[in-house]
Amino acid sequence: MSKGEETRENILKQAAELFNQQGYAGASIADLMRVTGLQKGGIYNHFKSKDELAIAAFDYAIAAIKQHYRDALLGKKHTIERLQAIIAVFSSFVDYPLINGGCPLLNTAIESDDTHPQLRQRAQQAMNSWQELMSQIIAKGIEKGEIRSTIDPDQVATIIIATLEGAMMLSKLYRDSIYMQRAVNHLNIYLQSFLS
Repeated sequence: MSKGEETRENILKQAAELFNQQGYAGASIADLMRVTGLQKGGIYNHFKSKDELAIAAFDYAIAAIKQHYRDALLGKKHTIERLQAIIAVFSSFVDYPLINGGCPLLNTAIESDDTHPQLRQRAQQAMNSWQELMSQIIAKGIEKGEIRSTIDPDQVATIIIATLEGAMMLSKLYRDSIYMQRAVNHLNIYLQSFLS
């Protein structure tokens, strides 16, 4: 990796955390300069605007999360085991966040709702990808006979995502991982008793 690539990577990592903790609107160029240790020109040497940096930082955060999902799914063959791996990865972010500040997808979706259409579109794409990943796992489980054929893959994926994101919000709000633990326990029972 070249020096320029290292600098760009550092800007993305620091900006992803800053935006995730303070929000896009709440983070100023001065804040970006402080966390990256660069002057404005150093940042704009790699990104044309704060908007471009925000989108790239969001993509960086989502790519890091997706890589954790891919790693967790390696060697997992059974549908329930694969879904539990995704749940375990997401729930681990409460105590061991990849990007400080909670779930970048949840935070960006809320903040960009009406204020930043490009970020909102990126959040929708990331959510679609997560939903599709779980729906495909469930659909394949139905094909393999591991999941009842009456199960709606999209509905189950929605329930899992909504439960996890809600638990993340509560855990962050109260600074207590018990909410995520309760959600994970519920989802594991749900998967074992309802799907198999």
